[in-house]
Amino acid sequence: MADLHIQREHSLGFAAARKVAFEWAEQAEQEFDMECTYVEGDDLDEVVFQRSGVSGVLRVSQDRFDLTAKLGFLLGAFKDKIEAEIVKNLDALLAAKPANKAASKAAVKTGTKKK
Repeated sequence: MADLHIQREHSLGFAAARKVAFEWAEQAEQEFDMECTYVEGDDLDEVVFQRSGVSGVLRVSQDRFDLTAKLGFLLGAFKDKIEAEIVKNLDALLAAKPANKAASKAAVKTGTKKK
């Protein structure tokens, strides 16, 4: 068995981090056929995910994403590739959030200038 541990700090705040976690769970279900269960807490949410050969949890807080996963024997051979794909997907979701906020601010400023 192989273990994965991925951490990402963020400055999105808890509400926006929840949205990213929901998106990540939906993506994991669609692309990797995972079964995901989202458990909300007061200051920590968990996305519990599993499928044949993989089980883990993504913990979401005010300032951090913390993913741990256990890969079965067969998938353990692909640990580096699986970890790279998870990192790529999570980083893409995190990068999209500040860009969306900047685009919204630009649209508001543009709208204000036109008046």
